[in-house]
Amino acid sequence: MIPLFNFAIKQFMNQRMKNIRGFMEHPIETQQRVLKNLLQQAALTEWGKTHGYKDIQSNEQFAQQVPVSTYETFYPWIERCLKGEQQILWQSDIDWFSKSSGTTNAKSKFIPVSKESLKDCHYKGGMDLLTLYFDNAPESKLFQGKSLAVGGSCSPNPHRDNSKIGDISAVIMANLPTWAQYARTPSIQTALMNEWEAKIDKLAEECSKENVTNLSGVPTWAVLLLEYMLEKSGKENMLEIWPHFECFFHGAVSFHPYKTAFQKFFPSDKVRYMETYNASEGFFGVQDDLSRDDLLLYLDHGIYYEFIPIDEIDAEFPKTISLEQVQLNEAYALVISTNSGLWRYNVGDVVRFTSITPYRIKITGRTKHYINVFGEELMVENAEMAVSKACEATNAVLANFTAGPIYFNNENKGGHEWIIEFETAPGDKDRFTQLLDQFLKELNSDYEAKRYKDMALLLPTIHFVPEGTFYKWLKLKGKLGGQHKVPRLSNNREYLEDILTKCL
Repeated sequence: MIPLFNFAIKQFMNQRMKNIRGFMEHPIETQQRVLKNLLQQAALTEWGKTHGYKDIQSNEQFAQQVPVSTYETFYPWIERCLKGEQQILWQSDIDWFSKSSGTTNAKSKFIPVSKESLKDCHYKGGMDLLTLYFDNAPESKLFQGKSLAVGGSCSPNPHRDNSKIGDISAVIMANLPTWAQYARTPSIQTALMNEWEAKIDKLAEECSKENVTNLSGVPTWAVLLLEYMLEKSGKENMLEIWPHFECFFHGAVSFHPYKTAFQKFFPSDKVRYMETYNASEGFFGVQDDLSRDDLLLYLDHGIYYEFIPIDEIDAEFPKTISLEQVQLNEAYALVISTNSGLWRYNVGDVVRFTSITPYRIKITGRTKHYINVFGEELMVENAEMAVSKACEATNAVLANFTAGPIYFNNENKGGHEWIIEFETAPGDKDRFTQLLDQFLKELNSDYEAKRYKDMALLLPTIHFVPEGTFYKWLKLKGKLGGQHKVPRLSNNREYLEDILTKCL
């Protein structure tokens, strides 16, 4: 029965591949059609009436009539939806909300999730992820086993009955169709547990008995689960528990710093790693070619894209460009309009295009997650790659890190201060520091210029902290499990001071 199911799914995905090639070959026409459909469906909502959606005939007119929004400016409209008003932002009733932290800020974001978004964006995006995986690995037997997703939890909406709030992973799992429930593990009761430390024990117990062929989730939390399973089982690696394991589908943070750890968990060159770009706001893209390290932008999943050039990012009324205007290797803030009723919404992610035939991107960081106190313009992409290269050169295995500025004062020059936790620490910490600095210079010319003869920036200061430090900090913040992650970079010392004072 299971091999037949695997065969049937693969046949369906072969058909879906034709649709994927369609938007790859006709990207601009696809996006124009998406925008037209979104405007038609939202024309009679309060937002649509306020902004004259019935009269909009082009993407230029759309940009003129509708302002670019951040979460803060958009929240009053979302709050009305949270409290039960309908047809405010979208035509269908909104009863689910994704609780997004994005970082560990105390203030959570609540993103509306419509039934159209679940079906035509998140589930369709997941199906296309699997379609592209089978296109890369036609011999796969993925569906002869189970899929394990390390996700979050749901809770009642405190503002009204018959409505729930949760991590997007939990919202997706709670609404999965029957066929998808059949193909996954653990039980839905375990998957949606609130308390992380009890949940990880149940996950390990249930999933160690299953034939798990694939795992999806944030690398940080997947590492904790796999370490716990090995410790509990006494096995040397995960292939002793899951001998038919094929692929880890990962997202939310860069995989580069974690790759060494996963190669120890799964010591086989047959195990694949595939990146996804799935957020509370929508499923944006996937690594369509495993020989590349960029992401195919999903263009027919109920999302219309615009882009803010990086030099416009702090403008009161930033100018945007559409897909056909983007340039290779330029940095852009991502702006979306979606089938959940987000309109010209600045997601906060910075991307750059690596290809335009088809449109592929890399995520380079967050609009608010960088260090630029001294003009060094250090982005998350630079930091993660430099740490990864320094780990590789010193045989270290990363667990987590964050960094922020050391400000100028009367006695000292400025610099960057890092807090780094390792699973396997480098033997020579001074050499690691020197290598990190060296790789940052190689990856970022602005950083290199500021480091010249220590004129503006001193050598990085690194705190090599004990294992469990970031776990302790996230626990203090009530941010264990799910999609919660440590902010890699900050342009102030908020996270640094909080961790150094509370956890060390």
